[in-house]
Amino acid sequence: MFDTHCHIYKTETKNYKDIIKKCLNKNINLIINSVNIKTSKEVIKLSKKYNNVYASIGLNYDEVENINEKDFIKLERLINKNNIIAIGEIGLDYYWTKDNKDKQKYIFEKQLKLAEEYNLPVIIHARNSIQDVYDILKKYNLKGSMHCFQGSLEMAKKFINLGFKIGIDGPITYKNNKKQIELINNLDLKDILVETDSPYLTPEPNRGKKNNPTNLIYIINKIAEIKKETPEKVIEETTKNTKEIFNI
Repeated sequence: MFDTHCHIYKTETKNYKDIIKKCLNKNINLIINSVNIKTSKEVIKLSKKYNNVYASIGLNYDEVENINEKDFIKLERLINKNNIIAIGEIGLDYYWTKDNKDKQKYIFEKQLKLAEEYNLPVIIHARNSIQDVYDILKKYNLKGSMHCFQGSLEMAKKFINLGFKIGIDGPITYKNNKKQIELINNLDLKDILVETDSPYLTPEPNRGKKNNPTNLIYIINKIAEIKKETPEKVIEETTKNTKEIFNI
C-alpha cells in the first residue's frame, strides 16, 4: 500500500528512521513531501537509502516569506540530479493569511511550470483557496494529487477532469464528518488516493497522538466501510491509482 503524502523526516519527526523501517516491514510505501530546500535534500537522501521511500520536493505556502529566486534554481538542480517522482507539497493557503496571495500564486506557478517542463506530477495543497487553485491548474497540462481534499463533490469532479486524484486523510474517520463521507460515497475508487499527512491529522482511534503512516489502515478501513468494499479492494485500487499518477 502507499501513503501518498507524509512528512517523515528529521525536521518533523524525531524517530523517522524507526517509522520508515516499521513501514518497510509492513509493506507500506511512502511518498514523502518536502516543504523547502532543506527538507527536499532530506527527502532525497531518504529515498536513496530506503526502498519504500519516494521523493516529492517543493517549496510550499508556509515558506512564502523566506523564498527567493535562488531557491527555484536550487530546486531545479535537485530535480535534475535526482530521481524525483513529483513536485510537492505546493499550493495556496489562505487560512492563516490572505495578505501574501500574489506571492503565493507566483511561487505556485513557478513550480507548476517546472513540473510541466520536467513532466512531473504535482501534489497540491488548497486550503480556503480551492477556486484559485483550480483556476491556476487548468492553465497547465499536469496530473497529480489534491492533498487532503476538503472541497465539494462538484469541485472534486473538476479536478478529476483535469487529471487529478483526490487525496483522503485521517479526517474521514472523524465522527460527524458527513461532508467527506458523502464525497467518498459519490467518488469512484479509481479517483481516490490514501494518505496520512503524518505527523499530522491522526485518524481515529489514535486521534490526539502524533500520526505515522502505519495508521493508513484506519483510513483504508473507513473508505471500505463507506464504499461497501473490502479493505483489500481499497488497497488494490488505491495502489493502482498511485502507480498510475506518479509513474511508479
